[in-house]
Amino acid sequence: MKDIQDIISFVQGAFGTKEFIPLHEPRFRGNEKKYVMDTIDSTFVSSVGAYVDKFEELMQTATGTQKAIAVVNGTAGLQVALRLAGVKSGDEVITQALTFIATANAIVYNGANPVFIDVDLDTMGLSPESVESFLSENAELRDDGCYNKKTGSRISACVPMHTFGFPVHMNELLKVCHKWNIPIVEDAAESLGSEYHGKQTGSLGQLGIFSFNGNKTITSGGGGAIVTNDLQIGTKAKYLTTTAKKPHPYEFYHDELGYNFRMPNLNAALACAQLEQLDTFLKNKRVLAREYVDYFNSIGVNFRQELPDTKANYWLMCVELENRDERDSFLKHTNESKVMTRPIWQLMFRLPMFENCMRDEQKNALFLEDRIVNVPSSVR
Repeated sequence: MKDIQDIISFVQGAFGTKEFIPLHEPRFRGNEKKYVMDTIDSTFVSSVGAYVDKFEELMQTATGTQKAIAVVNGTAGLQVALRLAGVKSGDEVITQALTFIATANAIVYNGANPVFIDVDLDTMGLSPESVESFLSENAELRDDGCYNKKTGSRISACVPMHTFGFPVHMNELLKVCHKWNIPIVEDAAESLGSEYHGKQTGSLGQLGIFSFNGNKTITSGGGGAIVTNDLQIGTKAKYLTTTAKKPHPYEFYHDELGYNFRMPNLNAALACAQLEQLDTFLKNKRVLAREYVDYFNSIGVNFRQELPDTKANYWLMCVELENRDERDSFLKHTNESKVMTRPIWQLMFRLPMFENCMRDEQKNALFLEDRIVNVPSSVR
């Protein structure tokens, strides 16, 4: 690799500063202050308010879905989406070990057990071929669904995660899961604005979820959304996330276990202003990605790019280094120079609460864990 100091100088030049460069910080360049002040003036700062409704409408448009439900964060959204997909206590849910911990946590919140399947090298997301291989060896179809022959548990959902905004091979995964009668819930927390064969990520499975944490492409401070094209499921999602309360002018009656997971109007106001700028932010990030491509190609470093027939949002941009030693040296020198970089997540089965979960060989995930590093990716 070319001298790391040259890479640091390039990043500093790209962002126009030698001060600390964060990995991904929010940009507030639109109506954020105006909309937030509107909520304060209206006194509707909690989970009832005009901006919550507006945000849900904007998310339906942005994702090309029939129904969007605002929630407090992406993890809560995934927890509820899995319940709506039919996940019950004691079930198993297929997902990837190369992911942020919220993906696995949301499965366990439903009383289910994650089954970690390998990722594809090109997408860094769940591998349809590996899912098919696992199911062919371990699963059987019964009248009421797909079951793991070795554990006796029902495999009730599959959760692909679009890593850093790069879409999973969804057509192939949809075919596999349809064959085995397993619903897909997309963890699209990182991929708002990413497209797969002309469709928005999050819109391809039975349900999808998004995150609007402070480090995402757009933010509401804290917040998330569930999206679906099934209006019945969407209506149920909104009902469950508002404590499953039956509408009544003054009585409080709840007919099933619900969640207090609604996004406050204050956060929704911020999200609406950010959504208005989504296209601009995405274009800005693509310009930065092109600069990175040209630079890293010139020094022989693999900068991760979108695949044909997809459009990545380039949420967190990343390079693939030669080995773990090179990765660790890169991380040390860049962070010491106030250029924030970070490795990809530790694989979930390395963590104590997931170490006994069923998994396959994880050959690709282990390869990527040693080599992938995120570089500063903020809108400039």
